[in-house]
Amino acid sequence: MRGCRRRKRSHSTIAVKLRIGTPRCLLVIAPHPDDETIGAYALITRMRRRGVKVRILVVTDGGASHTASPTWPRHRLIRERQQETFRAVRQLGIFRGAVTFLGLPDGRLVQETRSANRLIAGAIRHAPKPLLVVAPACSDDHPDHRVVATAVGGARQARVRRLAYSVWPAGAAIRHAGAVTLSAQERLAKRHAIRSYRTQAGRIRDDPNGFAMTRAQIAAFSRAVETFVERAE
Repeated sequence: MRGCRRRKRSHSTIAVKLRIGTPRCLLVIAPHPDDETIGAYALITRMRRRGVKVRILVVTDGGASHTASPTWPRHRLIRERQQETFRAVRQLGIFRGAVTFLGLPDGRLVQETRSANRLIAGAIRHAPKPLLVVAPACSDDHPDHRVVATAVGGARQARVRRLAYSVWPAGAAIRHAGAVTLSAQERLAKRHAIRSYRTQAGRIRDDPNGFAMTRAQIAAFSRAVETFVERAE
């Protein structure tokens, strides 16, 4: 299996319009619950307007963000993060049957590479064709994201086009990428959707080392464009 090629990133706005084409289905692969909204909210909106089928694949269980919280044990956090995903994508007209949770361990995906490769390849294989797959970039700073990126890169199949988005560091864009430009209304809706992941936006306060998106990160995630780079390897 080929590994990821590291690409340069930029915080500058990319002005080249993304050519989406005419896929039958869009498969958005999210390493964690909320990455689908951060990475591809506007693209999902465009595809839904065109009548394209949209499927969401969430790879990890999202249970590692607040490991020391006494009121949010892992099983409760996992369950709530799934519900947050259902609520967020429901606003885009995507129902539960179109969302799949693989349940691999959050933060330990490097140790589950084989399972990730197999399950992601299976999801791509069984999705309707022609298929547009959107997944994290190889250059993303999060190790779970890079495992997913490598798995998607290795799942080469006919009639499948692959695009990559960047999440970390917040606001990073990939050079030589195509852009989906958000209207002011779409930016507001996206920001609201990101904040609706309340477990990641400050709701849990009894874990001093727990993760919470900052205002600056949420603003960066809901910037005026979503950028995607073509993956051909």
